[in-house]
Amino acid sequence: MISIKNNLANIVSISRIFVAFAAVALLFEPSDSNFIWAFILTIIAFSMDGLDGYIARKFNQSSDLGSVLDIMGDRIVEVTYWVAFAVLGWVNIAFPLICVTRAFVTDGIRSVALSQGYTAFGEKTMQKSELGKFICASKFMRISYAVAKVAAFMLLILSHVAGYPVFALINLPAIAQVLAFVAILFCVIRALPVIFESADLFKKAENE
Repeated sequence: MISIKNNLANIVSISRIFVAFAAVALLFEPSDSNFIWAFILTIIAFSMDGLDGYIARKFNQSSDLGSVLDIMGDRIVEVTYWVAFAVLGWVNIAFPLICVTRAFVTDGIRSVALSQGYTAFGEKTMQKSELGKFICASKFMRISYAVAKVAAFMLLILSHVAGYPVFALINLPAIAQVLAFVAILFCVIRALPVIFESADLFKKAENE
C-alpha cells in the first residue's frame, strides 16, 4: 500500500491537475460567480505547484518520480488553460500549439536524459552550460515564468467578469494579452537550452 505521508508531495502534484480541471470547467458555464471561482481555483492550482516542492524538500521526499510528476503536472495544467482559452476565443490558437509543441520536444529530450540519470532541475540537471542552467533550472527563471503564466491566466479570467465595474477602470484584456505573450515567450526561451544541449545525450545513447 502506498503511504500517503511518504508521498504527500506527489499527491499534491497530481491533485493540482484536478483543481485546474475544475477551474477550466467553470469557464464553460459563463457567469460572474463561476469566473470568480475559476479565478480562485487557478490561484490554488498554481500555489500547489510551489507547495509540492516545499513538501518534498521539507520532508525529504525528493525523487526522480517526483521530478517527473512535477513536470507532468505543469504540462497538463498549462496546456489545459491554453487550450480552454483558445476554444473560448480568448487567445489565438497559436498559443496552445506553441505550448504543446514545446512540451513534446522538451519532454521527449528529457526522457532520454532521465534514462541516463539526469533530471530537468536540481543537482542532476541535464543542462551543462551555466547559461543553460540559468535559463532552464534557476529559481529566478522558473519563478518568473510561473508568475507570468499565472498572472496571464488570472487576468484573462478576470477580464471576462462583467459584473465588477472596478475591472473596467483599466484595460484588463490588453494587459492579459501582453502577459499571455510574455508567458509564451518564456515557454519558448526556456526550451532552447534543452534542445541545443541535447546532442551529447543522443550521442551517449547511441554508444550504449
